[in-house]
Amino acid sequence: MNPRALPSDAVLREARPGDEPGILACIQALADYEREPDAVENTVEALRATLFGDTPQAFVHVVERSGEVVGIAFWFVTYSTWTGRHGIWLEDLIVLPQHRAAGYGKALIASLAAVCQERGYSRLEWTVLDWNEPAIGFYRAIGAAPMAEWTTQRLTGDALAALGATLD
Repeated sequence: MNPRALPSDAVLREARPGDEPGILACIQALADYEREPDAVENTVEALRATLFGDTPQAFVHVVERSGEVVGIAFWFVTYSTWTGRHGIWLEDLIVLPQHRAAGYGKALIASLAAVCQERGYSRLEWTVLDWNEPAIGFYRAIGAAPMAEWTTQRLTGDALAALGATLD
């Protein structure tokens, strides 16, 4: 992805080494907004290994303004057995509150749609909290539709360990 100029002298680009503290700050801001301020266990070092290690499996597009990361789209590649093609899972989309309404969120998500188009991916998917009306309104405005009848399932912690141990 080539860097792209945005309003207010901001730039949309792929993350690069050195962005980890700004990315982590955005992740923490999202956790704070989602009422889970103590849930972030990630670190600058873990982000560095994940994003810039030998075999990256996750990727980030950033909006940088005045040398600061002010927004991120954190994503990874998925695969649809039904379409037989890859897609993108958008794990986190956040623009820091003081930088909203400048088109940065739309530019971030559009950059992922462009990746899908360039690579022949069939879908771009994500979840949103049901109480997050501003985000839901934004997603509807860009043409996203909810997946009726689908709910997210998750195994973590003790339940994950217990199930994994059933194969021992």
